[in-house]
Parts: sequence; structure tokens; C-alpha cells
Amino acid sequence: MSNILLVITSILVGVLLQRIKEFPVEAPKALNAYLIYVVLPAVSLLYISKLDLNPSLLLPISVAWIVFSLSWMLFGYVGKKLGWKKNTIGCLIICGGLSNTGFVGYPIIEAIYGAEGLKIAVLVDQPGSFLVVSSLAIIVASLYGAEKMRKRDISKRMVLFPPFLFFILSLLLNVFQVEIRGVVQDILESFAGTLTPIALIAVGLQIKIKVKDIKDNFLWIGLIHKLLLIPFVIFLVYHWILGTGPEQNLIFKVSVMEAAMAPMITSSIIATNYNLRPKLASLLVGIGIPLSFFTLTGWYYLLELIR
Repeated sequence: MSNILLVITSILVGVLLQRIKEFPVEAPKALNAYLIYVVLPAVSLLYISKLDLNPSLLLPISVAWIVFSLSWMLFGYVGKKLGWKKNTIGCLIICGGLSNTGFVGYPIIEAIYGAEGLKIAVLVDQPGSFLVVSSLAIIVASLYGAEKMRKRDISKRMVLFPPFLFFILSLLLNVFQVEIRGVVQDILESFAGTLTPIALIAVGLQIKIKVKDIKDNFLWIGLIHKLLLIPFVIFLVYHWILGTGPEQNLIFKVSVMEAAMAPMITSSIIATNYNLRPKLASLLVGIGIPLSFFTLTGWYYLLELIR
């Protein structure tokens, strides 16, 4: 219960800090940079390096790829049939196909399922969401937007992303059975311990909603797709594939919960950079994150009843 209260309190702190004039406007960027360059690498080193690698872990890794592919097929087909503008289709594909499996997903999964759940969440995020946002999302943005990006630039951006570099390092440590312990482990745990409050305060600082902004039909199409339809598909598929063992049960729950997360903040940035309905992209994230706490609660209790 205390962990759930921490999640709620951290978001509220971020929202309230918006009202303090002296508080730096660029604070969310600074906090996100700290998370990207310090906290997420620490989390990878702590958990991926000690993960018991087995074929069942391919399922959480596949979540982000399945979610984005389904969104691309659905909005690409429906949008073309109904004559939607290309920038609207591109926006819905990117924002509806990328879950906030890191900044929002990590702390929520950790609060609900503990360290074991977080290990699985890292797999959903790093080789899953991160690789998707660095490859497929850029391809979609190039197809539906004005700007095009070379394959070399996509690969460079992916390889040089700090959490990805440390993810690869953690995998090597795991394969060669190099154990992190002692003072190094204590330091990494201290940094990783700041994940929940810092990530969610940063989210709270970026939540800005106006009543007039909620009248766009595409906003609700995107949110229903992301918060309800997509996790329902993952729920059905993964419930059918996985067995009833405790490890498989946790993989099933974390996979569904991560699929049910609000749109990724980075998806809004990509949509904005490629001029894919920037306002709609911002709303999908800004409204999707607080709304997702209600839908995630529903998914959580459904999963508890089923398994």
C-alpha cells in the first residue's frame, strides 16, 4: 500500500510544483536526463546482469513489438479506408503503439510486483520498447511525416542511447557470470532507488490539461486503443500461451500491465519533431497518463481474479 501511495504522491508533487513560479521550467528535461543517463543504466546493471535467461523471457520482450505492429496495421488500414490525414494516422500509430514501459511502467510495476516484476519490466522496455521507438517508430514517422531519416542515423541513435549501452553490458555480465556485489551493488541500488519518485515527479510536471482540449475524437480513439484494446489483445494471447507456474504467471501479469501503460512520452516528441499532429500527440500523453491509473487499476484486479 505504501508503494502505491508513493506513486500517487510523486505525481501530485510534480503537478503542484508546476504552480511554483521559482521552480525551473526546464526541470522535467533535467530529471528525464538524470533518469536516462544514471538511473536506467543502474537498473539494467542490477537486474539484467542477474536475470535467469530462458526462452520464456522472449514473451515480455515481444510485447512492445506486437503492440506497435498491431497499431500500425490497424490505424494504417482504418485511416486509409476512412480518409484520415496522413499526419493523424502517423500520430495515432506512434502514440498508440508505444507504451510508457520505462518512466511510468518501471515504478508502477515495481510498486505492484516488486523487484522480480521490475526485472521483467526491464525486458519489456529495453529490447522491446526502446528498440521499437528507435527503429519502427522512426520508420513510421518518415513515412507519414515530411522529414526522412537515413538508416545510418537510426542505427547510430539506437546504439549510442545510454540505457541500451548498459543493457548490452548487463547482458555480457550475465552471460559471463560476472556478479555485481559489495560497494558497487550498494551504489547502484542507491541510484535505482530514486527511480519511482523522480520518474513520476517528472511526469507530474508535464501533465497540463485544458477542458477544451478533450473534444478531439481522435484523442479518444487513440486512448481507447492504447488503454483498453491493445492490452486486451495481449491478455488473450499471453493467457493462451503461458502455463500456470509462478514465473509464467508473473510474466503474464507484467506483460499485460506494461501493454496497458499510457503512451510513451518519447512518442509525443517524435510526433512533434515530424509534425504529426503535435497537439494531439501531447494530449494523448498528457491525458493518457493520469487516465491510465484508473484503467491500470482495472487491469490489475482483473489479472488477480484470473490468475
